[in-house]
Amino acid sequence: ECVSGCVCPEGLFDDGKGGCVQEKDCPCSHNNQQYSPGEKITVDCNTCTCQNGDWSCTKDLCYGTCIIYGSGHYITFDGKFYDFDGSCEYVATQDFCGDKNSSGSFSIITENVPCGTTGVTCSKAIKIFLGKTELKLENKDYKEIQRDNGDDVKYWNRTVGLYLVIEASNGVILIWDKKTTVFIKLTPDYKGKVCGLCGNFDDKSNNDFTTRNGLQETNALKFGNSWKQSSMCPDVTEEIKPCDVKPHRKSWAEKECSIIQSEVFKICHSKVDPTPFYEACVHDACSCDSGGDCECFCSAVAAYAQECTKAQACVFWRTPDICPIFCDYYN
Repeated sequence: ECVSGCVCPEGLFDDGKGGCVQEKDCPCSHNNQQYSPGEKITVDCNTCTCQNGDWSCTKDLCYGTCIIYGSGHYITFDGKFYDFDGSCEYVATQDFCGDKNSSGSFSIITENVPCGTTGVTCSKAIKIFLGKTELKLENKDYKEIQRDNGDDVKYWNRTVGLYLVIEASNGVILIWDKKTTVFIKLTPDYKGKVCGLCGNFDDKSNNDFTTRNGLQETNALKFGNSWKQSSMCPDVTEEIKPCDVKPHRKSWAEKECSIIQSEVFKICHSKVDPTPFYEACVHDACSCDSGGDCECFCSAVAAYAQECTKAQACVFWRTPDICPIFCDYYN
């Protein structure tokens, strides 16, 4: 039936705020926020401009980023979240894919060791193979080993705030917080040409669980086991739930990690879903029970803060009581 109400005169459009505007003045929305005509936002490495109620974006190809953090949390190049707790060395990413003789220019290995007594694992060391150069990042430092065969691949290292950055001439960048967080960035040239725990970087997350044999898996454990470096390591057979193993830590973990879902991060909630980061935080806070409790918790919150910053929601969450950083020292 007819319902009385206000409508805009012909040729004008509702602007969502109770006003009527011409088409050229229509606002755009992104992550539940309204933007005026002419306003610009950054999405990954592209800039989008609001025009006639639609976004007009540049179409640059962006770096892919894979994140490994805390006790076995992975976010692939294509944005798939999963957990894998294996105690061994695993291929994080490499471009030696396909047949045995395929040539490649790099390989990044993560060495995972138990952190805490519940059986979950953290990345303790990272090995980077660039041509004939091997770099090992461990104990807050790195060392270089020259091998006999392989090409010469140049690389540079620098310290940026809390992070050690290794940048190679073949388009591989590794950013390490000297603890349990690693960011691997690849140029768009590697799209669809890499394999490992970080997925295949082909813009599709549903095929990221491709095993070393090229098979598609649905199970994170089978997928992860296929990328171990040594057949001597045991396979992971079950997913560890540290809060079930240490129920007395669960309420403490939930209380600490609630900062991710609190007002502190409110401006980020519509841009980056906090749920997987909150769950990962609780998982880590339950598992780190042999010292380093705060480090596990802080790494988990920092991972969410990092994603917020990428989505242009800068959050000042550290305080003298919560994960303080002594800026003077790091500057």
